[in-house]
Amino acid sequence: MEQQEPWKTTARAALYVVATPIGNLEDITLRALRILGEVDCIASEDTRRTAKLLNHYGIRTRQESHHEHNEARSTARLLSLLRQGKSVALVSDAGTPSISDPGLMLIRACRNEGIPVVPVPGPSAALAALVGSGLPTESFCFAGYPPPRAAGRRKRLQELAALPCTLIFYEAPHRLSRTLRDMVEILGPRRACLARELTKIHEEWVFGNLREILDAFLARPEVRGEITLVVEGGPSPAGRAQDTASIGESVEQEMRTTGATRKEALKAVARRLGIPRREAYRRLLEETR
Repeated sequence: MEQQEPWKTTARAALYVVATPIGNLEDITLRALRILGEVDCIASEDTRRTAKLLNHYGIRTRQESHHEHNEARSTARLLSLLRQGKSVALVSDAGTPSISDPGLMLIRACRNEGIPVVPVPGPSAALAALVGSGLPTESFCFAGYPPPRAAGRRKRLQELAALPCTLIFYEAPHRLSRTLRDMVEILGPRRACLARELTKIHEEWVFGNLREILDAFLARPEVRGEITLVVEGGPSPAGRAQDTASIGESVEQEMRTTGATRKEALKAVARRLGIPRREAYRRLLEETR
């Protein structure tokens, strides 16, 4: 009897965490298509959106709704199926489940009960934006959606400000300008890239520092689509040490490398040092005496 290759075997009893296209339906993997066609049930964040994908590829697998508003109830129902030896594929509206989407509760429950969890990798807006941004990729932090309220958003940005790695955010169009304003104030005029509608017909890339990107979108009457924002990381510890040695030199360096005004550069240096802007200004005056 000929032995079948592992990647061609029928889906076994397990939870399959299946990444689906973020826009272009051609981005789904052959393995994902096979799994979606073989499992007993597909747990979908939005059954209508998933139906478009399934219909496109002629897949007739039964769907069950699994979203943030029914997650606890749906998790219990899906666990019951998995305990019976059934196979379930978990999908979100787009991209990889549990990445700023429902799924973590079900995945944790399966791990706690010893039910196999099998990731089926594929599209990710965060990674697509990162590799297309031209910003450093060797170390990055996916920060998801910033808190919608100003106080929470600003606190979160302040927590991230000192990280030296590239930062990746998702944001809703109606909150974009407010988030960018807070980023300009808290993170300074860092290099950034905004990717909108990735892999779709109206895909757009906007490059510049955070101030330039904010100005570009303030000039638009309306912003639509899925948005991923990639932002340059904070300075290295060596850079912070240099700032401590001479605020004046650090301000001049910030202005040369980012194009910031003197006031913006002083704010950025103060953030790196973890001191109020007034204190940084006082030290700057002392250096010039």
